[in-house]
Amino acid sequence: MTRRELLTLAAAGAVQAAPIAPLIDTHIHLFEPTRFPYHALGTYQPPPEPLGPYLAFTKAAGIAHSVIVHPEPYQDDHRYLWHCFESETPPGYFKGTLLLDPIDPRTPARMAELVKAHPHRIVALRIHAMNAPGEPPEKSGSIRNRDLADRRIQQVWRKAADLDIAIQMHFLPHHAPEIGTLCRRFPQVTVLLDHMGRTGMGTPADVDSVMALAKYPKVYFKYSGWSYFTNPALPVGPIVQRAHREFGADRILWGGLGMNAKAHAEAERIFATHWAFAPAEDREKIRGRNAARLFHFE
Repeated sequence: MTRRELLTLAAAGAVQAAPIAPLIDTHIHLFEPTRFPYHALGTYQPPPEPLGPYLAFTKAAGIAHSVIVHPEPYQDDHRYLWHCFESETPPGYFKGTLLLDPIDPRTPARMAELVKAHPHRIVALRIHAMNAPGEPPEKSGSIRNRDLADRRIQQVWRKAADLDIAIQMHFLPHHAPEIGTLCRRFPQVTVLLDHMGRTGMGTPADVDSVMALAKYPKVYFKYSGWSYFTNPALPVGPIVQRAHREFGADRILWGGLGMNAKAHAEAERIFATHWAFAPAEDREKIRGRNAARLFHFE
């Protein structure tokens, strides 16, 4: 076909440019404590990050969608998450995660109730396992650091499979073998590893344990939380490159694109630095194509 013919077809709409990859942030927290007070058991009290300014920023930045990771200050009170769903622009902009006590026997039923009440909006239940080596898990109080070997957690994973939502793990890397045990038992469950498994806070052996989770085909590595890498012996760059080899570009997500223009520019700079080695097609997958597919964003 000649160049003239191609131009004619393009003008008629028969030839279209390849679609632009969406930019999707898979990990944000929003807070508005004056209208939605923090829970009495909240583990910290952050400054406000309200919905309105965030939506204005995402529109200017071209962020197509975001996943609200329901945060610990609100514990199992999800009213602000529902408010964000109801007030978002454009409609369908957000999806979100749940935070429920994974050892509470009522949790499987609550998961089903909340997913049913908000169809196609809940993508995961988040579980925190941030207790340090030698520190025992907690059995009550704030929703965090439960025993991953508890049989009631198995019931929660089974319910996640039934509801077709993911388990989102926020954990210190020494917990990776316990997560692997659950992955073996429930291979049908999609698992999201927050903040690169916080591998910068562990040991080289811990890094190996996190990377070993790549053998489970439904485990995804989330490129986020790079500020947690404070150990010069475990820099982010080599871990990112190893994750690319182990998980492959199809199972890596990007989270933490910034909550304002300045932070977003810095996140883009860091992304460009860490992922300079990867082909453009792989970078597009990580920047949004994987999330659009996994979370069924239109």
